[in-house]
Amino acid sequence: MTTQTISRGPFGLPTLEAILGGYNDLGNTLARVVAGLFLVPHGAQKLFGWFGGYGLEATGQFFASQLGFSNGYLAALGAGSVEFFAGLALALGLFTRSAAIAITVMLLVASQFHFGAGYFWTNGGWEYPILWAALAFSFALKGGGRYSLDQKFGIRY
Repeated sequence: MTTQTISRGPFGLPTLEAILGGYNDLGNTLARVVAGLFLVPHGAQKLFGWFGGYGLEATGQFFASQLGFSNGYLAALGAGSVEFFAGLALALGLFTRSAAIAITVMLLVASQFHFGAGYFWTNGGWEYPILWAALAFSFALKGGGRYSLDQKFGIRY
């Protein structure tokens, strides 16, 4: 018969480590899936006009006229594709590191257009894209984890 020793804190209560410590892989998977899926609708807005978006042509015109891209259509195609396809790949844990790097770069570029508005995202500032870039980069560092298609198919790179 085996006995488990549970770490106890003040008043003899189990510590959070004792309760939640075995769920690290699940926590990383939850963060990866949510981060990826939160990006997909933004890409769908740009590429397909879904979820109240304007589609590729109009978004390209906005990128050219308002953001100063010489080829707004190509910039919108790139940003929308990263958000949609790399976001989906991140959520699935498929080619996780590549998807995460693409997302990180795209968000660092996007943040350049937010610096003039200050820090707070409620004012259009850089807080939001930098936060998401840092989260994406964390998956570039650690990969898809135990519950990913990379793991299932043995994809190592």
